[in-house]
Amino acid sequence: MTAKPEPAAAAWWRGAAIYQIYPRSFQDTDGDGVGDLPGITRRLDHVASLGADAIWISPFFTSPMRDFGYDVSDYCGIDPTFGTLQDFDALVARAHELGLKVILDQIYAHTSDLHPWFAESRSSRTNPKQDWYVWADPKPDGTPPTNWQSVFGGPAWTWDARRRQYYMHTFLKEQPQLNLHNRAVQDAVLDVARFWLERGVDGFRLDALNHAMHDPLLRDNPPAPDKGKLRTRPFDFQIKRYSQSHPDMIHFIERLRAVCDEFGAIHTVAEVGGDDAEAERKAYTDGNARLDSSYGFDFLYAPELTPDFVVETVCQWEEGHGWPSWAFENHDAPRAVSRWCAAEDMARFARMKMALLAALRGNIILYQGEELGLEQDEIPFELLQDPEAIANWPLTLSRDGARTPMPWRNRPLGDFTTGTPWLPLSPANLARAVEEQTGDQASLLSLTRSLLRLRSAHPALRLGALTDCVVEGQMLEFARSSGEERITCRFNLGPDDLVPAKAGGGAVLMAVNGAKPALMPGYSALYLLED
Repeated sequence: MTAKPEPAAAAWWRGAAIYQIYPRSFQDTDGDGVGDLPGITRRLDHVASLGADAIWISPFFTSPMRDFGYDVSDYCGIDPTFGTLQDFDALVARAHELGLKVILDQIYAHTSDLHPWFAESRSSRTNPKQDWYVWADPKPDGTPPTNWQSVFGGPAWTWDARRRQYYMHTFLKEQPQLNLHNRAVQDAVLDVARFWLERGVDGFRLDALNHAMHDPLLRDNPPAPDKGKLRTRPFDFQIKRYSQSHPDMIHFIERLRAVCDEFGAIHTVAEVGGDDAEAERKAYTDGNARLDSSYGFDFLYAPELTPDFVVETVCQWEEGHGWPSWAFENHDAPRAVSRWCAAEDMARFARMKMALLAALRGNIILYQGEELGLEQDEIPFELLQDPEAIANWPLTLSRDGARTPMPWRNRPLGDFTTGTPWLPLSPANLARAVEEQTGDQASLLSLTRSLLRLRSAHPALRLGALTDCVVEGQMLEFARSSGEERITCRFNLGPDDLVPAKAGGGAVLMAVNGAKPALMPGYSALYLLED
């Protein structure tokens, strides 16, 4: 059976493969050891060669870099570290020449404390922006107004002597919380969206979106039950019932969607984490007046990859529940191969993992270097840059270890920079460089290109339903189907060889690590196109 073309009605983003670029670590062109926008432009051919549909670029806006761009001091400016608006325009033009859409991070939950909006807001209790941020009086004893805790440790409140009030910050104290309940604040950030849409961007990834509205009654969060897991942050001891996830967020989402619709086929995907992430993700993407998609931390923080976990996570998003996005890796989580398998199994595991990601229903997000099988780098304390890692050392996710520079060539600086890289490159990951894998048909890079081509060519993989999930020990099987096309996808998520109870028939579309219908070696994958 030959694959049918995608239905004409399918939006470009539906089923897309999106490649995340962390600008600081992708390519440096000026020798300062930090990646930049011209560097992204220089390397877009690599992304296009993978078969990706779009790039998502992590923040490059003007920022004091306390949280490496997620603390914005000018939403419409380019930080000099990364280049200029002209550099950005050139990047967009080149991406579009290569058939790549451009998705930008937008951070509407907070700004930098150096943003002019905050400078005005903190100046008095009577200025025009006095309620653009979340301000509150202390309790009678002078302590913070609620028990809310910040992600990075300590209370989510900092005292400001100018106003003699506390301001809220879910993350660093240098990241004051915007009051998105305020219609004027909504109007301001929607104008930011219009600014970038008018420059030709094709969509937005919305950072920490469910953190953007708090409970105006300032009620305390209840304690979280002890589930026996090690808790290293005060943040983990609470159910975040009142400090985030306010139901009025839906109204803002609908306003944002209306702005995006003014510009045509714009893609919106929200990052949603927390205690009720599944329900919020579905609410944020319900119907045609809200966001297109959302993703959470299901896989990103999972300590192991098991068939039962995949079924539990993926099958909750079947038809009628919105359109999900999935990521196994990103800039906030340790590399998956370092979380999910033994060091000696990394090469085989990475191939199976990529085949699994490419088979999932929804959009898939590849983090830079995932196509090379990069592992988590160990960064010594004295070289750490990430404020979360420093604050919670040594019990930390260590985001720096997933943010080390992209290795383009197997040489001391990886062809990433001519200066001193902002984070070190490890010999293990240099050995996985793009140059080392290019032209090697057995490499993970070559396999990734083949998998994305298959996903694009077969409607069942890109757009189809995911049904008939079966778990046999460490073996996982499900079907992807669209119209008359049906593809059985089978994976051995363990190191030992397995014999399927039913071999199944059909043409082999893809066999990874020696997989066959009647035998699934350890960490293998098989796609079967049914007759």
